[in-house]
Amino acid sequence: MFDFLKRKPKEPIPIYECLATDMHCHLLPGVDDGCRGCDDTIACLQDMKKVGFSKVICTPHYQYPRFPNEEKDILELYDLVTKDIKKMDIVHGIELVGAAGEYRIDSGFPQRMKDNKFLLVDGKYLLVELSLHQQAIGIEDYLFQLQMMNYEIILAHPERYPYFSSRSPHYSRLKDMGILFQANILSLSGFYGEQPRQKAFEMIEDGWIEFLGTDTHNTVYTHALMDSTHDKRIQKMMDKEGHKFLNSKLTHPEPPKKKF
Repeated sequence: MFDFLKRKPKEPIPIYECLATDMHCHLLPGVDDGCRGCDDTIACLQDMKKVGFSKVICTPHYQYPRFPNEEKDILELYDLVTKDIKKMDIVHGIELVGAAGEYRIDSGFPQRMKDNKFLLVDGKYLLVELSLHQQAIGIEDYLFQLQMMNYEIILAHPERYPYFSSRSPHYSRLKDMGILFQANILSLSGFYGEQPRQKAFEMIEDGWIEFLGTDTHNTVYTHALMDSTHDKRIQKMMDKEGHKFLNSKLTHPEPPKKKF
């Protein structure tokens, strides 16, 4: 009777097409708090295609002791998943192009540094994250040591760390060190709350964000991602700043043959 009152969901707009590559997501099934199975991975890929992405780099969590993933296992799973998706032949216009990692700087990180088996975004960038709850000690020292090991470092979602403001002196020092920053697209939509949203926009306006990532874990995220394409402030930002992000510069080289 009241069908005329029902609002039809808006079709997503491919406003992230200029980025081409999502370089931060959790689509490999069963290894962290992301996708549970290959069906979830496929559903996320199909949604991500609708907003403009054509390539995706998987970055599962490496976090001690919650997600004690090993690089060899991740590469083997990535090979299996990509082969299965190709066999199914139901995902078109978007593809998985690499497996890297999102490495938490935590109590297990010093051993990760000793092992030195990091999987890199695009074969070049080491993606690291901090605790979302408590500021760790010695972050700058860890990052400096990684730079001495010839890694280019991307700090994941700096807008989400509640103990740092968008213009924190700590962040200023990291930028002086040459650390790159990646903001979450869903921070811009308010998915994580108003504070991360405002911080993300401020950091983009200040020129402190080099990459955007979806940080997709499941279809709850991709549905929010599709909704975000109708956010006027995000649309305006992408029109003005979208071409400046480095996502589109990623070249997707063949992964190096490492002995694990």
